Amino acid sequence: MDWEKLLCSERLGDKHYEPKPNRSIFVQDHDRIVFSAPFRRLANKTQVQPLYEHDHVHHRLIHSIEVSSVGRSLAMRIGNWLEQTHRIDNGESNSLANIVQAACVAHDIGNPPFGHSGEAAIGDWFAEKFFDAKGLMADIEEQHRFEFIKFEGNAQGFRIVTRLEMYRNEGGMRLSKATLGAFTKYPVTAAVRESIVGKGVAPYVGLKKFGVFNSELELLNEAADSLGLPQEIHQAGNWWLRHPLVFIVEAADDICYNIVDLEDAFTTGELPFDTVKGLLHEAANNPNRDVSSLSKAEHIALLRALSIGAAIESCVEAFKTNYEAIMAGTFSDSLTEAGPMASIFAKMKSLSRDQVFTARRKTELEVSGRRVISNVMSGVLPVFEDLAKAKWDQDKLSDHNRQLVRALDLDLRNVTDAEQALHALADFTSGMTDRYAVRIARILTGI
Repeated sequence: MDWEKLLCSERLGDKHYEPKPNRSIFVQDHDRIVFSAPFRRLANKTQVQPLYEHDHVHHRLIHSIEVSSVGRSLAMRIGNWLEQTHRIDNGESNSLANIVQAACVAHDIGNPPFGHSGEAAIGDWFAEKFFDAKGLMADIEEQHRFEFIKFEGNAQGFRIVTRLEMYRNEGGMRLSKATLGAFTKYPVTAAVRESIVGKGVAPYVGLKKFGVFNSELELLNEAADSLGLPQEIHQAGNWWLRHPLVFIVEAADDICYNIVDLEDAFTTGELPFDTVKGLLHEAANNPNRDVSSLSKAEHIALLRALSIGAAIESCVEAFKTNYEAIMAGTFSDSLTEAGPMASIFAKMKSLSRDQVFTARRKTELEVSGRRVISNVMSGVLPVFEDLAKAKWDQDKLSDHNRQLVRALDLDLRNVTDAEQALHALADFTSGMTDRYAVRIARILTGI
């Protein structure tokens, strides 16, 4: 892969846009994302800890801002090294940092309410409906059902930034192709991934999940072509190798959620002080500082900051060591797992998996959130079924369904077939905040 192409500043949907001399197009990307409604709604979406019960734990908006900060620092360090070794032109380290910051701030923009359990809830609802397919469900081709029954926030995020937000169906936010490349962790559709991987182990890191719906495949194809991403040919369809900056965006996310989840778990009382302190002290390279004047919370915050700094160093080293493989598209690991701190990150993941993700409060959220999402989708589906019977003419909806459309502010634009209808249903549900989802579920069930 070639950096000149990888840093392509051409906008999706606006090839003739000329950036202003005093403002980088990649900075504009960041600003468009930050000022968007989907980004703003992240403030009321669960990260790991349930919302409402504690004001000092992370929600998805704060997490996204922190990831963008770490990503910018990582990219600047790596960009400086690339300049010093004459792999990119002088000054391009700023472009790397701006691209990664924009991609990082958008990385969770497609995630539904109630954390990752929300993704599973949406997928399971679709799976149940497809099991005994009737009406709209029966009209979806078998190979395209995977993108619904394995609903993926990454693909929903790509849909938001390239189609739904701002210039609807005309490039969406019209982000630069470099930012779209850095955003797309999984450059493959659900159908192609399923054909390659099935229930086995993904042969490449970019195939662990899928990151684009069939409806946005041509948009990804356009971006990938401009960026010079290597294309892999498969009988079920083509897919692409990752943009090198994806690994930096992914590392920033890994650093933040692994380290900050521990701090949140201490804040909520799910992990004791000594456990969190011990692991973060090791991650921070065992600093010898006088902490006698600090409270326990301040001590953990200090260790969290030092740990993030050490993790950035570790990931920079991993990028340097694996640079040739990353550029060739053969690197199939994460920077956190390939760096000097790999064993510490493994301990963090193990601790979170065993004691944080199974905590009672989080389990209660997942159970109630699943029911909320099911109630919302079951309550809204009849609108789309009625729309299909009306030959996709909104004016011919029943009085009750027209009332529902007004009450819920359902967006039925461009819904002219079953696939678009189910995507519109998923757009509506996944776009909700936790609070709004609970409110709409109550309206639809009359409880």
